[in-house]
Amino acid sequence: MKILFIVPYAPTRIRTRPFHLIRALAAEQHRVTLATLWTNDAEREAVESLAGELDQVCSPRIRLGRSVWNCLRALPGRSPLQAAYSWSPALARGTSRLVKDAGFDAIHVEHLRGARYGLSVQPVLKKTGRSRPALVWDSVDCISTLFRQAASEARTRRSRLTARIELPRTERFEGWLTTQFDRVLVTSEKDRRDLLRLAGRRTGEGGAAAAAGRVAVLPNGVDLDYFSPSGEPRDPRAIVITGKMSYHANVAAVTRFVEEVMPEVWNAIPEARLWIVGQNPPNEVRRLAAQWTNGHAPLAGGSGSSEPRVLVTGTVEDIRPYLRRAALAVAPVRYAAGIQNKVLEGLACATPVVATPEAVAALAVNPGEDLVVAPEPRAMAAAVVSLLRNPERRAELGRAGRLFVERRHDWRAVARDLAQIYRYARN
Repeated sequence: MKILFIVPYAPTRIRTRPFHLIRALAAEQHRVTLATLWTNDAEREAVESLAGELDQVCSPRIRLGRSVWNCLRALPGRSPLQAAYSWSPALARGTSRLVKDAGFDAIHVEHLRGARYGLSVQPVLKKTGRSRPALVWDSVDCISTLFRQAASEARTRRSRLTARIELPRTERFEGWLTTQFDRVLVTSEKDRRDLLRLAGRRTGEGGAAAAAGRVAVLPNGVDLDYFSPSGEPRDPRAIVITGKMSYHANVAAVTRFVEEVMPEVWNAIPEARLWIVGQNPPNEVRRLAAQWTNGHAPLAGGSGSSEPRVLVTGTVEDIRPYLRRAALAVAPVRYAAGIQNKVLEGLACATPVVATPEAVAALAVNPGEDLVVAPEPRAMAAAVVSLLRNPERRAELGRAGRLFVERRHDWRAVARDLAQIYRYARN
């Protein structure tokens, strides 16, 4: 098939869903055209590195000033700021030209930030005179669900205020968007239910029933070749948390974990250490390392040197060495939407994972077999201590976690399911 993939941000390994879906579709011999935006040289280079696998690329730059201006213009209205943030007239013109000139079988639009591009090509499609392609909006998550949780759970006043402003706007907009595309995709069944509830609120029970046939679950995968166990020795006292550390849900998770869980862990195992690995940590996260400089743990191996109990790495070129060296990974998120990629990546590296129920709600895992689920801080501390003291149990969980993602979260299988969704939508 000929597929136009519209993404409102540069696909990279960090933005894992569009990055891997695009590559997997191309590997299945589909002809993929990418329309996207970049903000800096690193993102521009990421787009260029994908170009060799694709038919065409349309990728104008969007500057921060443009995104801020988009939000200011949207603020007096009723649409969510998220829907305006990534709007680029240059990309809109480029996608319109592509739709007019090329006969696509499917047009795939990523995220709430990209939905406006999907709406903008609909008048163009009517004028082409060709058979209409499948128009698919990948919501990824139900964003209003995340805002609803952030409005009360976010750590900073700014994040809570933003969520409260965006929540009613996003609920109205998502409910309406669910009726505007041939298919709507989400990563979990809960997100699907939440979107259908919003559609029903807007259009009544009949509208929700009609939307039910259009909203499908397409889970995230994990790159099983890239995220894999290495066989190198693990640090028996190292705990790792990964994720984009500028994201408010991760900030809340990390700070609460250090404040509520780690004191009990250190009380039982004073030499335990925590690695916080991810890009752009705010001062609130960086301060966690400074707060624990008075408590140092000896390095594994008894070298006599020491390092902080809490290490905040900031941006790293590759998170795999941390996942492969740590004794275990934790995913202590308290509010979330969709699938937590950090959990899949830890499992793929055969790293035993301790997670909150919120972190694994979208996964068909068997708690206690594939990973450990701990519902509150004391239970999480007990699980971490137990695993740090039991290398055999850690190895058992690591093997089981790897097998789980091999069975259920291979990107190649996900892309084949997506191609079927395109075909059904065309019919």
